[in-house]
Amino acid sequence: MSVEQPLWRALTAYRALTAVYAVAIAVVARDSYERPQVAFGYLAVLLVWTLATLPRFTGAARCTRPFLAVDTGLALAGILLTPLADGAGRHAADGPTLPSIWTAGAVLACALKGGWRWAAAASTLVGAANLAQRGEASPNTLHNVLLVWVAAIAIGYVVEVARASERTLARALEIQAATRERERLARDIHDGVLQVLAMVQRRGTAVGGEAAELGRLAGEQEAALRRLITQGPVPEPRAAAGPDAVPEDDTRPQDLMALLGRYADARVTLSGPGTPVELAPHAARETAAAVGAALDNVRTHVGPGARAWVLVEDEPEQVLVSVRDEGPGIPEGRLAEAAEEGRLGVAQSIQGRLRDLGGTAELVSVPGQGTEVELTVPKQDQGGGEAATGRRHPARTGEGTQ
Repeated sequence: MSVEQPLWRALTAYRALTAVYAVAIAVVARDSYERPQVAFGYLAVLLVWTLATLPRFTGAARCTRPFLAVDTGLALAGILLTPLADGAGRHAADGPTLPSIWTAGAVLACALKGGWRWAAAASTLVGAANLAQRGEASPNTLHNVLLVWVAAIAIGYVVEVARASERTLARALEIQAATRERERLARDIHDGVLQVLAMVQRRGTAVGGEAAELGRLAGEQEAALRRLITQGPVPEPRAAAGPDAVPEDDTRPQDLMALLGRYADARVTLSGPGTPVELAPHAARETAAAVGAALDNVRTHVGPGARAWVLVEDEPEQVLVSVRDEGPGIPEGRLAEAAEEGRLGVAQSIQGRLRDLGGTAELVSVPGQGTEVELTVPKQDQGGGEAATGRRHPARTGEGTQ
């Protein structure tokens, strides 16, 4: 429940009680009114309005700005009608206005809705109306005006602080829930994946030969995964990242073609501009990783000897990378089925990476005609600056084949 709800409920009760109180005062002093029809006509409208609008004061959503303007206008009208109804009787003796303390409810509604700024505006209008209908700034009038003004601003400020605290609490609860979920996943990974990787490492080392290399890779992945679930993501060591890696604090653009060059071999043909295709370091590494994941899918699902073609196009505002294979294509519904089985190579390793960069990854697959993965990477970093150095290279497809 919102921390504001008790305040709105209290305001609802206050408005109802003060409306009855204003009517009661008028009934007691009915003989002193010079024009009682004005007083009781206004109070009838006030009472009907108050009772009819009580459901509005269940929360800030229903108290719209136009509604509060009408509510405040009704309070101002009652104040300014007081001299007309009261004449020179109680009005001259600093008697109460027609709406009496009901007026404070209209000001407090503005404070609960819009904070201290709305409260200051509404209370200033009410204070000006009180001074205008009195015709002079008596000590009693000034005291009442100042009291309403200070109280309304204070309540409006408290409401703003309460809202900020509520947002902070909600964020803290989200972080707590995410931490618990991470701990649960860490336990599941520890009980499953880590133990399997450790077993592969031991068995591969014991068997020797090619299995030893498999065991070594399994051991490295186990260590990396263990660090990830216990400490969060950590920077990849420069030596392990290869000669094209850059330090984490290096903001210099990186050549995407150089990163993709490591994938080119007898089975993978890389084509692109003859000049560097520069992106921000993080964007370049993530794009290269997405291409690597697409090529892994080719080797896994088409075969280790399958041919693949990687084409890079450098456009003024974005970089386009396509990975095409000669396989049988992806059957309809296979990606959704793989996602349900927990195999998220396409969804996470490819589409997830491009989504985080603000780009897109589309798969075009026709049965019997192969699969093409189309990656679109904008040349804007996360801060809105140019991902590259600002130099532009024309898209010259087909040159620079590696």
